[in-house]
Amino acid sequence: MSHGSPPVVDDRVPLAEAHGAAPHKPYVSPEQSPTELTLRGLVLGSVLGIVFAASSVYLAIKVGLTVSASIPVAVLSIAIFRALGRSSILENTIVQTTGSAGESLAFGVAAALPALLILGYDISLTHAFLTAALGGVLGVLMMIPLRQGLIVQEHGKLTYPEGTASADVLIVGEQGGTNARTVILGFIIGGLYKFAYSGMKLFKEAIGTPIKGLKAATLSTEVSPELLGVGYIIGPRVAGITFAGGVLSYLILIPMISFFGSGMETPLLVHNGMLIKDMSPDQIRNAYVLYIGAGAVATGGLISLIRSLPTIVGAFKRSVETLRQSRAQGPLPTVLRTDQDLPITVVLVGSALLVLAIWLAPPLHVNLISAILIVIFGFFFVTVSARITGEIGSSSNPISGMVVATLLVTCLVYLLFGWTSSPDRFMALTTAAIVGIAASNGGTTAQDLKTAFLVGGTPKRQQIALFVGVLTSAMFIGLVLVLLNQGATAVIPEAHPNVQVTELTQETRTQHTYRWAVSQDALARRGMTPAQLKRSLWAERLDMAPAPDGTLELRSWRPVPAEELAGLTLSPANGPSLKLSDAGAITAGPDRVYKEGYVRGADTPVPAGRYLVDDQGTIQYVVDPGIGGRISEYEGQTLTRYSAPKAQLFALIIDGILTQRLPWDLVLLGVFIALMLELCGVSSLPFAVGVYLPISSSAPIFVGGMVRHFVDKLRGGTAAESEFSPGTLMSSGYIAGGSIAGVLIAFLEIASDGAWTRAINLPALFGHEGGLGAFLNAVGESELAHPTWSNVWGLAFFAALTAVLFRSALKGKSGAEAPPPSH
Repeated sequence: MSHGSPPVVDDRVPLAEAHGAAPHKPYVSPEQSPTELTLRGLVLGSVLGIVFAASSVYLAIKVGLTVSASIPVAVLSIAIFRALGRSSILENTIVQTTGSAGESLAFGVAAALPALLILGYDISLTHAFLTAALGGVLGVLMMIPLRQGLIVQEHGKLTYPEGTASADVLIVGEQGGTNARTVILGFIIGGLYKFAYSGMKLFKEAIGTPIKGLKAATLSTEVSPELLGVGYIIGPRVAGITFAGGVLSYLILIPMISFFGSGMETPLLVHNGMLIKDMSPDQIRNAYVLYIGAGAVATGGLISLIRSLPTIVGAFKRSVETLRQSRAQGPLPTVLRTDQDLPITVVLVGSALLVLAIWLAPPLHVNLISAILIVIFGFFFVTVSARITGEIGSSSNPISGMVVATLLVTCLVYLLFGWTSSPDRFMALTTAAIVGIAASNGGTTAQDLKTAFLVGGTPKRQQIALFVGVLTSAMFIGLVLVLLNQGATAVIPEAHPNVQVTELTQETRTQHTYRWAVSQDALARRGMTPAQLKRSLWAERLDMAPAPDGTLELRSWRPVPAEELAGLTLSPANGPSLKLSDAGAITAGPDRVYKEGYVRGADTPVPAGRYLVDDQGTIQYVVDPGIGGRISEYEGQTLTRYSAPKAQLFALIIDGILTQRLPWDLVLLGVFIALMLELCGVSSLPFAVGVYLPISSSAPIFVGGMVRHFVDKLRGGTAAESEFSPGTLMSSGYIAGGSIAGVLIAFLEIASDGAWTRAINLPALFGHEGGLGAFLNAVGESELAHPTWSNVWGLAFFAALTAVLFRSALKGKSGAEAPPPSH
């Protein structure tokens, strides 16, 4: 995303910078004291912060990216308060500050904590809340003493692009401008569009085709409003580089592995003994290409950090020096309203309490040395992050690199102490997550304080609003993460004879069984194969297997009356409908209780994760998580999976150092791919993320980037104006609307154990017989979907969504255009 000081109209300099080199005069003078810190402002800011935090969590686990919400929050605040009556610019500033503070937590939480699932743990709501809240509070506390030096004394040197752009929007809004309708329209379109395909299944979520003549090569795209919006905001260059990484994975590496491995008769680096010739493209990706991508991502992050080292070291030295100078000036006789910070005692006492809370909070499992590392890295990276955002903007701030650096140092310290057990890996990830959240929030806090400085806000009231935004959003971010994971978690049969879990819990799951008096011959007479039957049953959350006495048995993880099950009608692909009771009587069978257990640690015979074991302790099922899950398809049904690329990377680093086992050949391939790109002058980090992501995720990002390219060429104007251009506002609405719809669908899935989502699944509801039912099943998300026409249908909807964005971006009004003066 391009950043800069945006012009308001063609013949004026930015309002927030209108005074040039003269002494700074805020828009609201220190002598004035309009309404500022109000309950309604904090409530609205918290609500908007939660909404955009939820959308950021969704994006972070899906593609490892987030976008700033400061300007959309400011625009919405102005519009909402204008509809309710009059508000002051300082009250809108409080809303913007509260909202962006909450949104800034999302990346650290959603990037790091899903790594717990990959390491064989679960995500706890309490752990997620404490990690987000303590990291966010740490970032705000550290910025209080830095404000005078970085924001005030460095004014004119540190531009803080997003903070300056937000100030411009707020000032224009005070004069009667802004354009919230574009954001709201985008939110509505994105939400309804997402609900249409993800909830009602009116068209396919991903469309694609194999490439003829190139074995195992596939090309696909999601028809996603949020990824289209992300591509528009990050721009054509980064979007194009990211998509190029997907091209390398799906059109070069996967076909190459398939070609050279098709003659191998022994398994290579896989737990399940599967041969490469028997693998699908996605299975090849999961077994091999992900390690190559992880090596590239780690190298790209470290290169980004190393490239920033001179800036980081200089930023830290200058920040400490300006802090010392600002404190050496002594107390002023009269402290202006615009110079009033929270007292330093709040910082000192708060920091001490924070260390104790991190150390003593049972869910965090952090020892004293890790707590000290958090404070050291937290102070350093908050300081660095605050200065870097002032120089190059939030979107160029290498937060991932800072987390990787923290993780590397922490893991090396643990290795020296011999702390290599599973609980130690949990502690290492928690340490890095809190530091990453603090650094992310520190940079956003600096932008917000810059906005308040330009418009004339009161610093201590902004700091109070920041604490409120952090704590309210922290309560919901973990909930959103858990909802998305549980909504897509699947219990898959996966027996591992003679394999024991490493940690058995007291948690149990009850499986309900039903005897079905039907024979294979009876099914054959009705034209249904066992494979068709299993696929149709799985779509209804049922499984079928032989009972111990040899009869057929239906199995469900939710209690269903036998009479209700007997009345269930299945509509398999390419076959007649079947009412279960017509094929044989159904009677309730015995319930089976399985215990939950975890496989963790080094050299495990099966992948780390959560499993269900029988009375003998043998693994019978895997509880495959929705975030970072390794099974993407079962019984012909595509499972919802979130790639969580940054979490995969963090888990890889922890595993690689503490367990000292990695397929280093593959990892090093990724390392040298990243180095080759850097030698060619191409940024390796977005390319590496593209290698790691499914190409179906990077393709809509690329489309959004291309829309931005053509809009910029046709519309003209400076790059900085894009911060609050109509295309950016519409894209922000797409992102928020699509992401929130995805979260709500996940909630419906969990709240009713899938009953509500099945009730709105139109192809399944209408069946494949009859005109409308046949059409919906042919073009929608269905087993019966026509391979060509379903792609064309989905592509038509995506083209329409893209056309709306293009037209809005080209013809709409900028969010920072002030209305003409009245005569």
